[in-house]
Amino acid sequence: MFAQNVSSLFLAGTVPVFVAIILAVAIVVVGAAAFLVGRFLYKKMVAGKVADAEQTIKLMREEAENECRALKKEAILEAKEQDLKLRNEFERESKEKRAELARSEQRLMQKEDVLDKKEDSLLKKADALEQQQKNLVRQEGEIKKMQEKVNHQHDLMVQELEKVAQLTKEEAKKLLTESILDEARHDAAVQVRNIEQEAKDEADATAKKIISLAVQRCASDHASEITVSVVPLPNDDMKARIIGREGRNIRALENATGIELIIDDTPEVVILSGFDPVRREVARLSLEKLIGDGRIHPARIEETVEKVKKELDQQIKENGEAAMFEVGIFGLHPELIKLLGRLKYRTSYGQNVYRHSIEVAQLAGMMASELGLDVNLAKRAGLLHDIGKAVDHEQEGTHIQIGADIAKKYRENANVVNAIMAHHGDVEPKTVEAVLVQAADAISGARPGARRETSTNYVKRLEQLEQIAASFKGVDKSYAIQAGREVRVIVKPEQVDDAQALFLAKDIAKKIEQELEYPGQIKVNVIRETRSVEYAK
Repeated sequence: MFAQNVSSLFLAGTVPVFVAIILAVAIVVVGAAAFLVGRFLYKKMVAGKVADAEQTIKLMREEAENECRALKKEAILEAKEQDLKLRNEFERESKEKRAELARSEQRLMQKEDVLDKKEDSLLKKADALEQQQKNLVRQEGEIKKMQEKVNHQHDLMVQELEKVAQLTKEEAKKLLTESILDEARHDAAVQVRNIEQEAKDEADATAKKIISLAVQRCASDHASEITVSVVPLPNDDMKARIIGREGRNIRALENATGIELIIDDTPEVVILSGFDPVRREVARLSLEKLIGDGRIHPARIEETVEKVKKELDQQIKENGEAAMFEVGIFGLHPELIKLLGRLKYRTSYGQNVYRHSIEVAQLAGMMASELGLDVNLAKRAGLLHDIGKAVDHEQEGTHIQIGADIAKKYRENANVVNAIMAHHGDVEPKTVEAVLVQAADAISGARPGARRETSTNYVKRLEQLEQIAASFKGVDKSYAIQAGREVRVIVKPEQVDDAQALFLAKDIAKKIEQELEYPGQIKVNVIRETRSVEYAK
């Protein structure tokens, strides 16, 4: 600020130039002196701070050294204490190990004493055994000498016997063996025959008892259907309405149901003809609904048929469930239930297959109960044994094979499948329940009135059975009984013995199989009887 004022005075010309120069020099000198003084003061201050810092560092160093010495002393003391502690533990463990070693050594010494005693005992026993062995060798030599003596005496005895009997040893042995074998065979044959006869008598009695009980306990209704259904009409004018203009109504009904409608001169009746009983039932119900409604035209016919089909499907399912409930089995596949319900509209030789299946299930279950077998398995197999007949008109093959395939498809028990395949004797039954299903099926089919045929075919088959049986040599009389399921053949005893009777039964059965068509199986019973009659006077 002062320099600025001097400069302004100089410029204004109020101060001489010389004075201004002196003033400027003075100002410069004063500034330099002030700078030097300030620098000196700064260095002195810095030196003081450095000295203070060095003093502080020295004090801190001394404190750190003191602290380190203290820590070192503490560490040394701790190390000494730890060393003392470890020494004490080591000495204690050493004492314990020395004590344990002493005890182990004592035990080993005791065991060694025991082993020494045992060794002495074994040596004594070995000496005794050696002595016994020497005695045995000596005795064996004596026995051998005695055996040689006995053999020599036996040979002398045999020679004497051969001289007396005039037979060699081998010849006598052969005769004795043959005699014993013949006697044993005879006794065994008699015993086997007695056992077989007892078993057969007992089995026949038991079987008759079980079957009679089962038949008495089973009370089933039986219905018979044919291949035609008859629908009554309220009046003959209804026939024209059913036929329709140019026959369009009757054609629509036949096309929708697959059933032939026969409208003839029979008053107030329409006949439905068809092989499939389910389709025939659909046609019958549809026609009855159309007649009751009064509106008969192609569109109405198709609508009614579809509605009846749905109702009949539900009815079929209910029929299957009713059969399950009546028999008392559960857990069938829904498709098997439907197929079971379809059997209600299926017949076999006039017998309703639905009722037949229920009856077979009940009979098989009752017989299984009498024998203490699996009742549920017997009922299940009996109920499903003819399940193939529900679709045998739609698939190739016998109802047995179809039924077995259906049962396998819906994961039925292997024993049930075997019973289905074996119920007509096509395969061997693997379980007793399968045999019971066979018997129940035969009982249900052979029961009087269960099945029907035309009288001509029935009589013809019985006559053929009797003719086939009578065509063999030695046959005296033959009778077809039990609705043609058994043929009883009486032979002449002087021409046919017991062994030939067995072969005769097989030959007759084989010829029946070759020449005759029949349902199920036919039993051939050959009877040979010898009577001796005398009168006391």
